[in-house]
Amino acid sequence: MITPSDLRLDGLTAVVTGSSQGIGRACVDALESFGAKVIGLDRAPGSTHLVDVRDVEAVTAIAGELPRVDILVNNAGGTFWSPFEDLSPKGDEALVRSNLLQVVWTTRAFLPALRAAELPSVINVTSIEAHRAAPGFAVYAAAKAGVANLAKSLALELAPVRVNNIAVDVTPTPGVGDLPHATSPLGRKGHVDDTAGAVVYLAGRLSGFVTGSTIHVDGGNHAAAGWHRTPEGWTT
Repeated sequence: MITPSDLRLDGLTAVVTGSSQGIGRACVDALESFGAKVIGLDRAPGSTHLVDVRDVEAVTAIAGELPRVDILVNNAGGTFWSPFEDLSPKGDEALVRSNLLQVVWTTRAFLPALRAAELPSVINVTSIEAHRAAPGFAVYAAAKAGVANLAKSLALELAPVRVNNIAVDVTPTPGVGDLPHATSPLGRKGHVDDTAGAVVYLAGRLSGFVTGSTIHVDGGNHAAAGWHRTPEGWTT
């Protein structure tokens, strides 16, 4: 039987990348409030480890210091707008490295520590762009789609380590700004705590049979698929 105590994460160790601000900071605060010990990885001051998660050697060294990790939140990432034809190979590489490869490398680095846990959970914070077209962000969207598929494959290959995604949209953060024109079928923009709540769910026992899945924390935008609400009703 499910009880309120199943929400608790007492005694568990979590690692959160991109932990200093925005969604990452909200995840740290939420996981700690539910009882987890959280280790933050970020390039910015204020994290437990000052590290660029694109530096596979540095991340692997940190992972080697931890005998057990129950929860890994791959939150770090980033993008910039550019027409596809104007992107340089260096820009392509930076986008793929920041949004796909560092997830691959970080997950692999922490795998021994995750396998030492009773109910290990890997949670990738991705984007709605992994599931739809994104003009001006084509390579970024392709990298995020790669993370979405990676979770499905790793959910099988790494079981009983659970691997899931959270696809976010219309959520203001320091990285993307206030999004003044953003909207959703729920009639509001998202908040970083909306994503953090999904992370807490995927981190613990309540989601113990959930793996290879994506939770869309987007106010219904993925479901809308181009439909928009107007005063006269829904239209495309």
